Amino acid sequence: MTQQAHPDTLTAPAPPPVTEREIRAVYFALMAVLGLGALDQSIVATALPRIVADLGGMAHLSWVVTAYVLASTATMPLYGKLADQYGRRPMIFTALATFLVGSVLCGLAQDMTQLIVFRAIQGIGSGGFMPLAQIIIGDLVPPHERAKRQGSIAIVFAITSILGPVLGGVMTDFLSWHWIFFINLPVGAFAFWSIARSLRKPVRTQAHRIDYLGSALLTGTIVSLLLVLALGGTEWPWDAPQIKVCSILGAVLGTWLVIHLRRASEPVLPPDLFASRVFNIASLVMALTFMGLMGASVFFPLFFQLVMGSSPADSGMLTVPMMVGMIIASTLNGKVLAKSNKYKQVQIGGLAVAVLSFGVLAWAMDRGLGYSVIEPAIFMLGAGLGLVMPNMTIVVQYALPVPRRGVGTAMLTFFRSLGGLLGVTGSGAILAHQLHAHGIAAAASAGAGVTLTPAMQAIYRHAIANIFGAGTVIVLAGLVALLFLPDVKLPPPDKA
Repeated sequence: MTQQAHPDTLTAPAPPPVTEREIRAVYFALMAVLGLGALDQSIVATALPRIVADLGGMAHLSWVVTAYVLASTATMPLYGKLADQYGRRPMIFTALATFLVGSVLCGLAQDMTQLIVFRAIQGIGSGGFMPLAQIIIGDLVPPHERAKRQGSIAIVFAITSILGPVLGGVMTDFLSWHWIFFINLPVGAFAFWSIARSLRKPVRTQAHRIDYLGSALLTGTIVSLLLVLALGGTEWPWDAPQIKVCSILGAVLGTWLVIHLRRASEPVLPPDLFASRVFNIASLVMALTFMGLMGASVFFPLFFQLVMGSSPADSGMLTVPMMVGMIIASTLNGKVLAKSNKYKQVQIGGLAVAVLSFGVLAWAMDRGLGYSVIEPAIFMLGAGLGLVMPNMTIVVQYALPVPRRGVGTAMLTFFRSLGGLLGVTGSGAILAHQLHAHGIAAAASAGAGVTLTPAMQAIYRHAIANIFGAGTVIVLAGLVALLFLPDVKLPPPDKA
């Protein structure tokens, strides 16, 4: 009896060539998926002060973001191998479904603990968006053409980052903060439809050993250290048993992780990637850059609403200049590099502008200066960062051998997210320490909502200024690290 071949095995017939029309349709669908994740993050940031006023727990504000980014970061390395083993479509549908379930639960949350847990569920789903999008693009587009199509991804993130704060503010003002999560449902349904309509079922699958143990050790190490960073000195005294337990647990799990990575056949963090100096420095620069960016930008809406007295809708508009700066810089970046190919020099210039902008923002907030100083600095911050992020991805892709480009790009995204995670948690710790030092309890600060006394406004103003001061130092460290990046010369298209 002849055994019939499964359609997803290597014996299946090769698919017909992918046309340009199909590539555009898939890109459009992927942009809907990526836009869903980017829109959610920017909407939530604007509504955070109102959420805290409703649910309480100002000291835990950063954990609404931290839980999401932690879950996303921890699951990110797994999605690539799962996509190879089970197919692209099943995994991206799984990621979308998990994200939307988490969105519904977030909208129904009744207290801060529930919201933090449900945000983690959202993050588990969103962790697959960027890696799966990059894998699918890699399936369809030759390496030398990917750089030309990077702009569409940057534009989607920029547009959603502009729309998100505005929509978040309007919905929070005229409906309630619950709707910032429910809005994900129609957007997610459209993303489902677009993927189902445009993305072919993959013909070939490949068996992998999924490193669940490595992922668990990695997540456990990060969570243990984050708890020490976020709660030490405020809710937990530095000599408290909880601090000692978390510190020991983080050290033990971290050591176990290092040993495991050297022995596992397919570890969650491939050790051979770290043999590349370009990858190491690029990962460090991206981690430091996003540590400063995420750690500070989460508190823009909080500053505008609590200190400057803006409404949620207005605070969303006040963050738009950063995204406009990113769009303009990304557009000019492509034209400049097409002629000069000076990736490193452009990135150095971008980070230098970002460092200066962070410094101006910290100074302006501390001095109590107005929008005439803050808004141009926000624009320049976006412009500076817009010259760094897309270029670093391209540099890593061309510096690594072809078999490692996919995993190298995914791991660069991982370290970028990890840096953002540490930045958000660290910034939340700075804010909590400042409130704790002035004897402000979480419940009291939350109850203030968006109308604080002048004394309370001054406390928040100085605390957020300190956060931006820390961001200045962190991004400056990224600039120094960037100086040691080897100058990668990109090959012509026919040799990419």
